[in-house]
Amino acid sequence: MKLTVVGCGYLGATHAACMAELGHDVLGMDSDMDKVATLNSGKAPFFERDLDDLLAKHTATGRLKFTASYAEAAHFADLHFIGVGTPQTPGEDTYDLSHLYSAVRQLAPRLTGPAVVAVKSTVPVGTAPRVRDLLHEFAPAGDRVEVAWNPEFLRESFAIEDTLRPDRLVLGFEAEHTWAEIMLRECFAKIIESGTPTIVTDWATAELAKGAANSFLATKISFINAMAEICEKSDADVHQLAEILGHDARIGRRGLRPGLGFGGGCLPKDLRGFITRAATLGAAAATGILHEADAVNTRRRDAVVDLAREQLAREQLDGDLAGKRISVWGAAFKPNTDDIRDSPALAVAQKLHELGATVTVTDPKALDNARKLHPELDFIDDPIAAVQDADLLLHLTEWAEFGHIDPHRLAHRPTQTLVIDGRGTLNPDTWRQAGWTYRALGRP
Repeated sequence: MKLTVVGCGYLGATHAACMAELGHDVLGMDSDMDKVATLNSGKAPFFERDLDDLLAKHTATGRLKFTASYAEAAHFADLHFIGVGTPQTPGEDTYDLSHLYSAVRQLAPRLTGPAVVAVKSTVPVGTAPRVRDLLHEFAPAGDRVEVAWNPEFLRESFAIEDTLRPDRLVLGFEAEHTWAEIMLRECFAKIIESGTPTIVTDWATAELAKGAANSFLATKISFINAMAEICEKSDADVHQLAEILGHDARIGRRGLRPGLGFGGGCLPKDLRGFITRAATLGAAAATGILHEADAVNTRRRDAVVDLAREQLAREQLDGDLAGKRISVWGAAFKPNTDDIRDSPALAVAQKLHELGATVTVTDPKALDNARKLHPELDFIDDPIAAVQDADLLLHLTEWAEFGHIDPHRLAHRPTQTLVIDGRGTLNPDTWRQAGWTYRALGRP
């Protein structure tokens, strides 16, 4: 097939490359000329594992190209995916749909014949009819332009795997057995034929899918972190508790990871957007548990700061953070990405800085992005050098590189050998045997 992908940020660029990998001829469209040039050179303007290899492979063969022209995109194909960003509105908990509606308005006047517009962007339920109305109003083809909803469920650092081998495929349509369904089934034929569960549903259910999935995952993460709060008051071990719970098949171990909590561009935004949309629909009472999930997640960041104060006081450093030198391992919101959106690690680093500490941050991939957002912090590439003369080391993003560092190599560098493991993935025995005072959230 020939298809386009409108919006070539994290979602769109990944989708375009993966559709080329499935054998389609793909034209990605983005209004950012610099981004288009970078993608046409076979590189992504952000870090996602293995994506550069896929881009280079298919731009070299000509199967994958990128443009800044809506006219070229409209002429290229009859199937158009929209994957523009729908960020959280500044100062509010709602989705900002301006990029989505702008893309629809600019694409529509160039659709002169039958076409399918499949939206992948995450939106509040009830958006699809508005997209349909805009297309029918501004497209010369009128109601011969059909709308489909195809939510994405990508995990950053696993996005290619999740696109090519998803655990489910959701296709939402206005009516049954439409041309849009035929087109999308053909597009995803290899994925469907591989046995991927495929759910064909209505627009509203498809729109709810991503927000509901992320809200459930956020709640699961926050539940185990709520248990960590209880463990901290009772000298229990939340990691062993999570293991006990995870052996119950009804609960499962995946996602039941205690620590600093979640961040990124999806979970916090989608959780809050889901809550807000439910309220406008008159279903606010149904989201009480989601409010608490958000609150627990925020408290975990404060808990690290409180634990830092407590530990410094125990080491007779008076617990006052002003003037202390603190090293932070981690800037990205999770490992294997350079994404710092709503990063718990940087939120903690910023709080420590506001309290008067000198904070030095290191990260394998996210330092450039972190420097732009937080020029008030210090940054260094080398995690070992980062602990030089530090009063405290905080491990806040669970990069494998940090877990492989031998703490014996660090013992002579800091002023105090204190480490707080905000992710609970360092080996406590190894660090203690190397002479460090080791503390972790939810552990005695």
